Amino acid sequence: MDTEDTEESAEFLLPRSRMANERLHAMIPGGAHTYAKGDDQYPENLAPVISHGRGAHVWDVDGNRYVEYGSGLRSVSLGHAHPRVIEAVRRELDRGSNFVRPSIVEVEAAERFLATVPTAEMVKFAKNGSDVTTAAVRLARAVTGRPRVAICGDHPFFSVDDWFIGTTPMSAGIPAAITELTVSFPYGDLAATEELLTRHQDEVACLILEPASHTEPPPGYLAGLRELADRHGCVLIFDEMITGFRWSEAGAQGLYGVVPDLSTFGKALGNGFAVSALAGRRELMERGGLRHSGDRVFLLSTTHGAETHSLAAAMAVQTTYVEEGVTARLHALGDRLAAGVREATAGMGVGDHIVFRGRASNLVFATLDEHGQPSQQYRTLFLRRLLAGGVLAPSFVVSSALTDADIDHTVDVVAQACAVYRKALDAADPTPWLAGRPVKPVFRRLA
Repeated sequence: MDTEDTEESAEFLLPRSRMANERLHAMIPGGAHTYAKGDDQYPENLAPVISHGRGAHVWDVDGNRYVEYGSGLRSVSLGHAHPRVIEAVRRELDRGSNFVRPSIVEVEAAERFLATVPTAEMVKFAKNGSDVTTAAVRLARAVTGRPRVAICGDHPFFSVDDWFIGTTPMSAGIPAAITELTVSFPYGDLAATEELLTRHQDEVACLILEPASHTEPPPGYLAGLRELADRHGCVLIFDEMITGFRWSEAGAQGLYGVVPDLSTFGKALGNGFAVSALAGRRELMERGGLRHSGDRVFLLSTTHGAETHSLAAAMAVQTTYVEEGVTARLHALGDRLAAGVREATAGMGVGDHIVFRGRASNLVFATLDEHGQPSQQYRTLFLRRLLAGGVLAPSFVVSSALTDADIDHTVDVVAQACAVYRKALDAADPTPWLAGRPVKPVFRRLA
């Protein structure tokens, strides 16, 4: 990217993106359809509006090209416009996408999914992750007859629905009576979880968590949760939105060998196309069906949940992962990136302030100030320098479309950003390098 760069700041302007952002805010609350994509998540006046993407690169409306990480909020793991996925989608579009009765594609997609995730016995597709996590919670409440939901308090997001959003700072509009039914437990602490279940004896319908995130599960932890859920009669739900495919083709449950009662998949499942899945034990899942004698559970019923082109995309993704060893490639690319950026930060003397965490295929970073505390100001400084260098990286979550050259370029840009970061640390004040307000956390009470 051609940008004029000075020692003090990156002179990098996005005039068309700025105008497009104004148009977005005039018509769309928040200026985006996902809060994590909002321009408040980027340095002031440096929120690129995307024109198109291919592979691991995207172009903004100003004509700048970026190496992109965390593509599609981690959903595009094969790269944009992946040929195999696009071919499968186009084939179905010519045959019609939605009918008054199930398509044969629904049979094929279910068979493919259950072959890929053999720990599940039944599956139902939807569009968004929130669709299926809420369905899992509703099903757990129905089969247990219990009202409370126990969420892992260390994991950032489970659903847009009231049972979760009521626990966040953005709880406006949600009755307290709903929020009071959601309780939380800490990740990795079996004793605290057991204390919670004992305190709310016979009230907790389910434990829902990401089986792994920025840290590996402690030895025996997931098996311990399985035992706790069984002993206390609650449903164990794994949210595999992120771990699905990135940890293994069968998700974290396939890697760690602990089988939940229910699990939810999305993101990488469609490589950017809208598809999610609720999967689990037949005994539970069938309660949302027609072949049982109990009360019916409104599990999932979505007009567009089984659009043929999205299910075709999911099948193509699963085939590509298995046949091309995509999970292994994601780990290899992530390892190369992690080694490079850690060497760059250490070399510039900021290794204790820009901290990289997580599995190689799901690498994120934290920005710490001169006191070692998380800092939105230093995050702003870092993001500004990455953008000016042609790297769009709210995280460093890789896609398989990245090349060694892309990663080498990223490492070079990170090194340049670290040089400025070091200056700000020495000055104990990043303000001169921000050129505007700091980026903001997604979940906050006030706009």
